[in-house]
Amino acid sequence: MSKPKDHVGTPATVALTTAGISFTVHAYAHDPAASSYGLEAADALGLDPDTVFKTLLADVDGRLVVAVVPVSGQLDLKALAHAIGGKKAVMADPAAAERATGYVVGGISPIGQKRRLPSVIDETAELFDTIYVSAGKRGVDLGIAPADLARLLDATMGPIGRS
Repeated sequence: MSKPKDHVGTPATVALTTAGISFTVHAYAHDPAASSYGLEAADALGLDPDTVFKTLLADVDGRLVVAVVPVSGQLDLKALAHAIGGKKAVMADPAAAERATGYVVGGISPIGQKRRLPSVIDETAELFDTIYVSAGKRGVDLGIAPADLARLLDATMGPIGRS
């Protein structure tokens, strides 16, 4: 486990440490004017955007679901609904996402949320040894093995992203 001296703990890093899962912390200077937090992270950290994943919340048939997809693409709402056996998905209200996760939009981590929600990770994550997700704070990402992330979240892997 990597925990740099300048590391500020978040619920995500606490959850990973408690679970004994190896991760790395990658901080960068966040620009509040950035139009895409995920692409900003990829650029600032010098990472392939296909390896940096954003955490989105959707309402699937009346329940919140976490979707983790590459920042280089978009969430396919129909595929997300199908992945969890639902009929219809729409993006969650940002305020509802913040209340359910305990994080602010642009810094929502799939890890360490206030309440456990069903989670689906785009299957492209399995193409990489390490993917990067928000640490729960704008300007900080975590590097983690996709299998470890899926296990910690009890997540399903599925084709929920599109280019």
